[in-house]
Amino acid sequence: MTLKKTALWVAAAAVLGFGTYKSGLVTKIEDAAHAPAAAPSESTVKAPAVSVVRLTQSDFAETVLVTGSLVPREEIMVAPEVEGLKVMQINVDQGDRVRKGDVLAVLVSETLDAQMAQNDASLARNAAVTAQAKSQIVEAEARLKEAKNALERARPLNKEGYLSGSTFDQRESAANTAAAQLVAARDGLKSAEAGKREVEAQRRELSFRRDNAEVKAPANGLVSRRGARLGAIATGATATAGEPMFRIIQDGEIELDAEVTEAQIPKLRTGQVATIKLAGGVEATGKLRLISPEIDPATRLGRVRIFLGDNPALKVGAFGSGIIQTATSHGLSLPVTAVSTADGESTVLAVSGDKVQRRVVTTGLSVAGFVEIKSGLSDGDTVIARAGSFLRDGDTVRPILEEKAAPAGTANSGAISTGTVSEIQ
Repeated sequence: MTLKKTALWVAAAAVLGFGTYKSGLVTKIEDAAHAPAAAPSESTVKAPAVSVVRLTQSDFAETVLVTGSLVPREEIMVAPEVEGLKVMQINVDQGDRVRKGDVLAVLVSETLDAQMAQNDASLARNAAVTAQAKSQIVEAEARLKEAKNALERARPLNKEGYLSGSTFDQRESAANTAAAQLVAARDGLKSAEAGKREVEAQRRELSFRRDNAEVKAPANGLVSRRGARLGAIATGATATAGEPMFRIIQDGEIELDAEVTEAQIPKLRTGQVATIKLAGGVEATGKLRLISPEIDPATRLGRVRIFLGDNPALKVGAFGSGIIQTATSHGLSLPVTAVSTADGESTVLAVSGDKVQRRVVTTGLSVAGFVEIKSGLSDGDTVIARAGSFLRDGDTVRPILEEKAAPAGTANSGAISTGTVSEIQ
């Protein structure tokens, strides 16, 4: 009985102790929940890390992209001076270099030789006619003189009645006839001389045709195309006749006939340097020679001519693309991502020590992902690399310098404008 009571007293004490413990624990938990949080120490708060870039001096070159085909600077259409003759001999072919006066082709000239012989005969016959006309003039002048003298002697005799009226009339008629014959003889001489001039003109024409039976090069150059064929009839080059006998690129000079958008035309000036790339890795350097005064109303494109000179690697008709340098500058550069533009104002977030400073800047050329800073910053200043970050003027940051790599090649600047930046450090 005593053991049983002892066990009951022990169990009751255990329950009472657990309840007291639980009540105290709950009280402590509730007190902790309602107690104010302790303020963290300043050593536990870190400023946000941001990427920054440093301004450096760079060279800027703004360029305009052009595309087009290679064409001759000046193309000469060589046609025969004499048409209707067969081609007997051809001395040159495509790709040959020729000099002014070189014989390109020879035409059959037997017909011209026969015509020259006929002209010689006509000239000799006309010379005889002219001589005969001169003799007739001399004879007519003599008869006229004789008739006039006879008429003058008959006048006083006719007045005194010693000469009959019929005889006087005969002498007067003879004088008039002699005068008319002299006029006819002189007209005959004029006709003979006109015939002589006509024959001589025909001879000059035949001589010209005979001398030009050889088709010659009118200037130095490169034969780009040959339309002449042996045995074919030589004809002049016209819009309807088709291909001339030869096409010559004067002095072998080639140009790029290119197109440029309407918005880029105002940037171009004659004499600007252009670098052209062709298929197969061929490169050439030229200068802008001509800017067309017209804009195609359908395509809104203008045409330009870039002079490349005499280069055997350039082939007429080949496609080429390149860039024309339109502006250059040297100054401070930043990535375009570091500049924010709104309401016509450009700003950057500069970092001085660990503080952010908003600065207004003036920009210049923008090429290849970089922009020129003309004012508002100094060489060596650091700027947050991305202007769109959620930072304000006066914020504290931890700047991490980011390497500003130089752009590779070119990048767009406008619709087709390209550019490069060199010496980015």
